[in-house]
Amino acid sequence: MPRAESYLSAEERRAKGKALRDAVPRLSQAGWKPPKGRRDPVDIICESSVGRLENLIPIRYGRMSASPFAFYRGSAALMAADLATTPTSGLRVQACGDAHLMNFGAFATPERNVIFDVNDLDETLPAPFEWDLKRLAASVVIAAQFLRLHDSDAAHIATDVAREYRERMANYASMRALDVWYEKIDVQRYEDRTGDPKIVAAARKGLAERIEKEQRKSVPDFLYPKLVSHEGGRPRIKDDPPLIFHPTAEEAPGLVSGYRESIAKYRESLPEHTRVLFDRFHFFDMAMKVVGVGSVGTRCAVCLFMAADDDPLFLQVKEARASVLEPYAGKSIYRNHGQRVVAGQRLIQTASDVFLGWTLALDGTHSYVRQLRDMKISAVIEDWDAPSLRQYGRACAHALARAHARSGDAAMLSGYMGSGQSFDDAIGEFAVEYADQNTSDYRAFVKAIRSGRIRAQQEE
Repeated sequence: MPRAESYLSAEERRAKGKALRDAVPRLSQAGWKPPKGRRDPVDIICESSVGRLENLIPIRYGRMSASPFAFYRGSAALMAADLATTPTSGLRVQACGDAHLMNFGAFATPERNVIFDVNDLDETLPAPFEWDLKRLAASVVIAAQFLRLHDSDAAHIATDVAREYRERMANYASMRALDVWYEKIDVQRYEDRTGDPKIVAAARKGLAERIEKEQRKSVPDFLYPKLVSHEGGRPRIKDDPPLIFHPTAEEAPGLVSGYRESIAKYRESLPEHTRVLFDRFHFFDMAMKVVGVGSVGTRCAVCLFMAADDDPLFLQVKEARASVLEPYAGKSIYRNHGQRVVAGQRLIQTASDVFLGWTLALDGTHSYVRQLRDMKISAVIEDWDAPSLRQYGRACAHALARAHARSGDAAMLSGYMGSGQSFDDAIGEFAVEYADQNTSDYRAFVKAIRSGRIRAQQEE
């Protein structure tokens, strides 16, 4: 039987990926030198604040000014502009768009398993695969600097992150398509065979304790009394300004109607079987909530729904703006950026929140919706040493490779990267040199604050 014209074997696709090296050699991915006429980094940061809530922008800048690592977390738009000036392989995937270390973590699936994956996809968009990997590798170096690790350790860990990504992608290239799609990173069974057994054992013990702690923080027993008070017998989210506050009708169109229109649009975005579950809950209250570093100033809210007096549901409604990659990688195919985030999340993650959906506010704000907390476990890096950072960086690289293998062509990606260390060394070199650029940009940012060019508010 003749095969379909579009069909290529894995070996043929690997060969196509390898052929791309002629136009974009792997060594061209190495190093970083700011291009002539590079824009003022502070101007780009300020542009990324346009359209945010004015009173929260100083909080955003205050959080970014805490360290070069915090600055890096909040400056995805700046790095996107820089990455667009570097050579690109032409191999596109559903990119995370902001793949730094702190945007990976563990969370519970609808089946209540705890998996490790990319967990922040506000900037997701189809884009060159190496943009994500370079941002991840650079974040490892910047984290190492934050931890005051030796420069040689930082460089070796960044190269090891690239190696882990490349080797994982080679494995995915030889796997069946369904096996790639079904694979998940189970944190309770995860093993890094190249890691120090003592470090692995300590990490496993610490993770088990974190999981147990998060399991105890069930919504009725922990989150509900922490966030809710009763006024006149009716539950209401507690104000804690400026981080949690109830909006005015001007700040949140739809307040008068109880957000009926936006809730209806959100409901339509859910699968039919989830609508049956959602319909058991009734809306009671909504308050604005300041979250993250890069997201500060965007419209983020917490909504309280109740199915019974002791049966609450907290949903986080987060504004979805155009991806920072869009000016360089092309516009999204989705009219609603909330839908863009949800579609990207469902494609990248092994399992997503059962209540994941999107909506549109009366003022035209695009948003996506998910549960506020569902056993979400983020890294706490402050007391890490080099082996701990190395192990975590490798886990992130594994998750990123799995995400890219789901949306891209693993065989072509593997063919381009090859089986040697050339690609690893190139990415590692870029990471080290871009970390220096980040330090320089951070200093310019702090100088702008001190001169009064921009205003930052430090939190207590």
